[in-house]
Amino acid sequence: MTVSVPALSAASADASFEKVQLERRDLRPDDVRIDIRWAGICHSDIHTKREEWGPVSFPLTPGHEILGTVLEVGPEVTTHAVGDIVGVGCFVDSCLECAACKDGEEQYCEKGGVGTYGVEGYDGEITQGGYSDQVVVRDHFVVKVPDSYDESQYAGVTPLLCAGITTYHPLKQHGVGPGTRVGVIGLGGLGHVGVKIAAAMGAEVSVLSRTDAKKEDGLSFGAQHYYATEDESVFDELAGSFDVLLNTVGSGIPLDKFMGLLARGGVMHNVGAPEENLEVSAFSLLANRRQIAGSMIGGLPETQEMIDFCAEHGVTATVEVISADQVDDYYDKVVSGDVRYRAVIDTATLQG
Repeated sequence: MTVSVPALSAASADASFEKVQLERRDLRPDDVRIDIRWAGICHSDIHTKREEWGPVSFPLTPGHEILGTVLEVGPEVTTHAVGDIVGVGCFVDSCLECAACKDGEEQYCEKGGVGTYGVEGYDGEITQGGYSDQVVVRDHFVVKVPDSYDESQYAGVTPLLCAGITTYHPLKQHGVGPGTRVGVIGLGGLGHVGVKIAAAMGAEVSVLSRTDAKKEDGLSFGAQHYYATEDESVFDELAGSFDVLLNTVGSGIPLDKFMGLLARGGVMHNVGAPEENLEVSAFSLLANRRQIAGSMIGGLPETQEMIDFCAEHGVTATVEVISADQVDDYYDKVVSGDVRYRAVIDTATLQG
């Protein structure tokens, strides 16, 4: 038997969100039912809802940064129990049999992983996301929120389910630690979390942002240096200065100029997803053996590792808590860069 729960839903790319009743499936043997307390707004939600990345199946309930309490578990579930504080990120199913899944990189499932919202699941149903009162998810795709976080931090923990793993994965992949010189390009929803995580790893962190407007924030997040790239002299001053550049910007940047900031063997790792193609000249790569890389979120083992690491180091996102009625307005604020630094919906406001 399905369960009807309050949710926000959009009927089309141009439509405003409306409060609706959403049907959630009955528990399968390996399912977890979660009472959602917080749901983050990711820029990906906006791109998807507005069909900027392609056609979408409507009606749509977005949201892939989900935090709440386990209400019920299926009979085969042993990893989670009623009352646990848990999180759900960007995908809710994969084959668990291919090489990528067996390596703990379910996001690259060769069969095709199932996103948290707006895609057809293996059962033929369209997934609906976290702007809702409840969600039912296969237990493998649910992570445990460490007990060292207290309730007052939960809203700030919520964006780690996307922004946290999206930035943690490349920093870990490139061996970031004490002595590593990391430049984070962009200080938005992704970038500010990347700064906090890189600093917690012990790196020497610099923020590369267009203006000085966020300098005080960037330094408070753990960066030792802050550079406004609207000043063209910065590119000469910092030439060859970084081992890792983490590009978190969701719009195009002059990659060749930024590649010049890399030291010999340095890597530019892109996690932003601009609509336009990224362009870089061959000589930017050939010079000093520079590299360019990219990645998409992280697998479930690494997501659990990330949230455990963040809990150990006291890392949370800096958030604005909003009501369900404010979501349309905050979509515009996210796009215009007016949110400091991630918006999180208090799902209690879905009632009524």
